[in-house]
Amino acid sequence: MIELSDRANRISPSMTFAIASKAKALKAKGVDVCDFSVGEPDFVTPAFMREGAKAALDAGQTKYAPTAGLPKLRAAIADKLAGDNGLAYTPEQVVVTTGGKQALYNTMMVLLGPGDEALMPAPAWVTYPEIVKLTGAEPVLIPTDESTEFRVSAAQLAEAITPRTRLVVLNSPANPTGTVYTPQEIAALAEVIVEHQITVISDEIYEKLIYDGRRHVSIGSLGEEILSLTVTCSGFSKAFAATGWRLGYIAGPIHVIKAATALQSHSTSGANTFAQHGALVALRAGNAQEVIEEMRLAFQARRNLVIEELQQIPGLSCTVPQGAFYAFPNISQTGLDSLTFCERLLASEQVAAVPGGAFGCDDNIRISYATDTETLRAGLARLRRFVATLA
Repeated sequence: MIELSDRANRISPSMTFAIASKAKALKAKGVDVCDFSVGEPDFVTPAFMREGAKAALDAGQTKYAPTAGLPKLRAAIADKLAGDNGLAYTPEQVVVTTGGKQALYNTMMVLLGPGDEALMPAPAWVTYPEIVKLTGAEPVLIPTDESTEFRVSAAQLAEAITPRTRLVVLNSPANPTGTVYTPQEIAALAEVIVEHQITVISDEIYEKLIYDGRRHVSIGSLGEEILSLTVTCSGFSKAFAATGWRLGYIAGPIHVIKAATALQSHSTSGANTFAQHGALVALRAGNAQEVIEEMRLAFQARRNLVIEELQQIPGLSCTVPQGAFYAFPNISQTGLDSLTFCERLLASEQVAAVPGGAFGCDDNIRISYATDTETLRAGLARLRRFVATLA
């Protein structure tokens, strides 16, 4: 028998996609499934981005792109980060990747190794600890809960740092909780990071999806010291409803970008060429912010609907997410662990949700409201009926 490597044996498959696969299999059999599993906007990628890619195809832009990305796109991303985020990056400090996951993977692979530790607030997106394991390092979860709306404090971060700590992952708005850190909280975390001279990977993929007048703050924008310790990762999947385009990017210190580019040159090479042309058009489109705002308002209305419905289900409680498109209700009063809850919910009511245990919080489940209102209403009614059977 062919033996797997120790690295492969350490990795767990994505629970999100495992649940989504079960839901798709049921749908293929004709079952009416309300799928709240995957964080994928149901909107069509904006016309200007699609037309930009089509024009590139018609012009024969189907050859290899430079490993680090099209120079014009790298420049446009640098301009976007300066204008939207207050981040002073040059085009040479940007590398375009095949999706946001590769941005995180490349970054962690060039920064971490055996014996290192990477900190992350828990609940944490399922992929963070798995990538850390691939590097040979150890993921260290810093527990949070509803009492702080799942925010990690500066004091908690400082207490968790050891001589082995190389970096901390910050995700705001956060998956799976929808938590958004305040400017004051970001500043306090930055002080700890600078004091201890560790790296922060700032995953800002949901930055455009924030509600209730809250404001996104990029941690690297708070001064030269923290910028020198920050690697910013993001992409086009969420704000532009372009999940299948597989376009992300990394921005950071030049030596990190060079190392990430070298790694990419031996893995995927450059990202899809004509997709990059579409992304370039998207960043330069005059009505891009209007289109993003329409989607944001739709997500906010869905958020309101989901929270209103969840609050009416006896036995469940839920903090109000301030960003992204996830709710993270607490199911502990039902007496079930999150995996059992989700398995039984899918089997009996055909509603697909992700167990919170996959994110490091077994008292909760994740519901994605990146789907239409009709599906949300139907699925939440089924959820209420299911919980009633557990009383």
